[in-house]
Amino acid sequence: MKRLLVIGGTRFVGRHVVDTALAHGMDVTTFTRGVSGEPPAGVRALHGDRSRPDDLAVLATGEWDLVVDTSGYVPRQVGDSAAILADRVGHYVFVSTLNTYPGLGTEPIHDASPTHDCPPDEDWHGTDEEFVHAYGRLKVGCERAVERHFAGRCTHVRAGVIIGPYDNAARVPWQVWRIGRVGGELIGPGDPAQEMSFVDARDLAEWFLHCGRDGVSGAYAATGPKGQTTIGEVFATIRALSGSDAEFTWIPDDFLLAHDVGPWEELPLWSPVSESPYDWDVDPSGAMRNGLVCRPIGDTLADTWAWVSGLDALPVRADRPRTGLAPDKERRILDAWHASLGHARGAQ
Repeated sequence: MKRLLVIGGTRFVGRHVVDTALAHGMDVTTFTRGVSGEPPAGVRALHGDRSRPDDLAVLATGEWDLVVDTSGYVPRQVGDSAAILADRVGHYVFVSTLNTYPGLGTEPIHDASPTHDCPPDEDWHGTDEEFVHAYGRLKVGCERAVERHFAGRCTHVRAGVIIGPYDNAARVPWQVWRIGRVGGELIGPGDPAQEMSFVDARDLAEWFLHCGRDGVSGAYAATGPKGQTTIGEVFATIRALSGSDAEFTWIPDDFLLAHDVGPWEELPLWSPVSESPYDWDVDPSGAMRNGLVCRPIGDTLADTWAWVSGLDALPVRADRPRTGLAPDKERRILDAWHASLGHARGAQ
């Protein structure tokens, strides 16, 4: 397998797919809008907006062994892309999401858990706010759109929390930034023993190529192994890597909720057990049996810190709310927590 087409390829996951494929000596073509920079030298860069059917004409010629679709969100658009490639591509890897499972957070998840229902030809004309709520359902429609044209030769990668350098979702990077570059007394949200798991974008990239090479088909929950780490370990590792003076005051879920702290958006990685007791209970064994290998979380955090430490500001995605708790709100909550315990301000 030598020829790869990446739909997307200059931001986060797609960028790592391109870099990984080049390292394997593959011939790489990207199809992007051209608004996030250009791929590395040696890559054939095609430009177009997949929401405009006429722009797909640039994909009407050429043959590839594998296409990796990192930027499919609307079923009709994904179906248009799959249709034009069906006779000239061997295998299709579609980057989906765990949000395809409506039970995510409220029950344990495995590959065959029930998914949302969405037709493969659905279009989308809603607002960004409405899209956030429709995201998982639309991804199901995208998977079905791929299946229409690549039945038996496609992989749906229902990825969990993807992390690593160039992460533009600003969840782990925001925590790395605040711990490594801000420091001082910081809220540790919830229980430091809360287990969680992540998947490095570079490990996914390697697996995508493996799926194309070995013809791995089907839909897989793709994240790190259950019990991979805890939020306390993540925070402590970032502190050690950065040499920060950060001190963590661990505040229970109910206190944070009572003070109107938003899970994930204001405090990334925090998932109140009372609201989502199974947020991290995902079984990735199917993906791992079929070739997904995850590096140690400490290696990913070290590389993420090396990247973040050189930034002037974290990247912000226009299609997502800005992540992070305002410093003055964090200070007010810390003071309120210490007052509730009847002791002077200071980390525990």
